[in-house]
Amino acid sequence: MSAAVVPFLNVIAKLDIRHGEKMPASGPFVLSPNHYSNIDPVIMAWSVWRLGRAPRFLAKASLFRIPVVGFALRRSGQIPVERSGPGRGSASIVAANQLVDHQQGVIVYPEGTLTRDPELWPMRGKTGAVRVALEHRIPLIPAAHWGTQAVLPRYSKKLSLFPRKTIQIVFGDPVDLDDLRGNPLDQKTLTEATDRLMAAITVLLEELRGETAPAERWNPSKHNQTEFGRLEKDTE
Repeated sequence: MSAAVVPFLNVIAKLDIRHGEKMPASGPFVLSPNHYSNIDPVIMAWSVWRLGRAPRFLAKASLFRIPVVGFALRRSGQIPVERSGPGRGSASIVAANQLVDHQQGVIVYPEGTLTRDPELWPMRGKTGAVRVALEHRIPLIPAAHWGTQAVLPRYSKKLSLFPRKTIQIVFGDPVDLDDLRGNPLDQKTLTEATDRLMAAITVLLEELRGETAPAERWNPSKHNQTEFGRLEKDTE
């Protein structure tokens, strides 16, 4: 993390990190957290840096145009990924694979965008994170956080600087994929692995919130929602 970023983050937020020992101390890994605020990548990168690893993640290019957030992303060495143009579907996977090849950890948001769930629970996941973990046979670490919405509400570009907020972050045990490793990376295998990952993230978030998540994970298509862009009726 940049020396220009961390002092600012310390002013606006305090991290309450739980089970940081579950983050691999060396070697490549995939870290997959929940996602409901545009400042989530900055906060997760900060937490990984606090645990002694160099954080790298793939962020949608539009985030780099948000004041303060974009500055923090650029200074902390994150990788913008465009969602339009040729090869947009595979660009994030290629970038993640390159990071793993260099023995680095990579943060991959399995939801792919801010959750559509109105109560901010994790929604249906995509297969990118588990694909990288299975292809490289590396740990897939679930994580959850709660409190970033107090710093930057969903879809907002206006930071709440004061009073200082506490953000809770918890890391989980690696998702058990042993029975899937070596299988063809077909849709059945990827879907099963993704379901396990999203379930692990949800359990961690339940722990932080002290609440029980809905029995059925939010599926945007069932609610006639697109999976990208701001929700028209969102009031935050």
